[in-house]
Amino acid sequence: MKKRLMAMVCTAIMALSMFAGTAMADTDSTDGVQASPEFYEQADLGVLEGKKIGITIQSLENAYWAGVMTALQEKLDSLGANTTIVACDDSSATQIGQVENFISSGCDLIMIHPSDAEAVEDVAKEAQDAGIKVMCWDDPMTNTDGNWILNNTDLGIAIGELTGEFINEHYDEENKAQVTVIGYPQTTILKEREDGILEGMANVADGKYEVIANQAAIDANAAQTAMETILIAHPDCKVVTGIGAGAMIGADEALNISTGGNIPEDMAVITTDVTKQQLEQLSDPAYPAKGIIGFEGSDEDTANACASMFALILSDALESQNVFRGVAPITLDNVEEISAGMK
Repeated sequence: MKKRLMAMVCTAIMALSMFAGTAMADTDSTDGVQASPEFYEQADLGVLEGKKIGITIQSLENAYWAGVMTALQEKLDSLGANTTIVACDDSSATQIGQVENFISSGCDLIMIHPSDAEAVEDVAKEAQDAGIKVMCWDDPMTNTDGNWILNNTDLGIAIGELTGEFINEHYDEENKAQVTVIGYPQTTILKEREDGILEGMANVADGKYEVIANQAAIDANAAQTAMETILIAHPDCKVVTGIGAGAMIGADEALNISTGGNIPEDMAVITTDVTKQQLEQLSDPAYPAKGIIGFEGSDEDTANACASMFALILSDALESQNVFRGVAPITLDNVEEISAGMK
């Protein structure tokens, strides 16, 4: 089961529609601008034709990144850009070498999804000194021309509040929900996200739940194993919330097995990220997935937005170094629309 699960999770996915109707939620920031569909529409994508773009990310062994990078490669190819996408496998030394290679090959723009943002600041400055534009995905780096980032605390709060709304529908102070939180405190931004989840649940459903387990797990197999162990000690745990796709996919499998696919109405798994498998499980009543806090929409929606960021940076058109991505819930109400944009 777990070998099959990992194969499914690691399958590259591509999306097909532009901004698939997902509304953008406001994210307060005093040091940046909030992205929206209108923000991205300012970009002249024609500037990408003939440009040499180097992209280094943490890993492609992840359904979210595999899907988005597949879609981004196809989008940039269609615009006439010469693009190379590599993964550093979460090694800062490898990533520094990749950026150095991009510099020596004469890239016009380098995008870094850092394994360790501080570790790549110097090589990012080398790229800028060589006249190359630099963009960071996920971290507010200093030596960049643009940072495409999430407020991870606010993202966590949105996950927690969606979880709290479910708790309010099915539980009360006399019948409290037993909740498992699947986080990953080893990574700073994911710790911020987990803290936000706890804050969001308290904002909406304080007194109607108890957190019976905080478990670290970033991939689906680890989350499934953790949830199976938790259910032995807490068989009445029916609500799981967490920091990413792995948490949802793994917990869904564990709860599907424990219930024989007969999911009670008061059982839910709510996380973030948007992968094809998550959307399939959200649509399938044999799984307890009830909601995802998504970003731009489908994989291609995110790829289109990222390409727009590249164009804005190359055109020196960003109003602020930090651009905050919007977030919005995906539930049964709009999952079909989002799924239509996935491969």
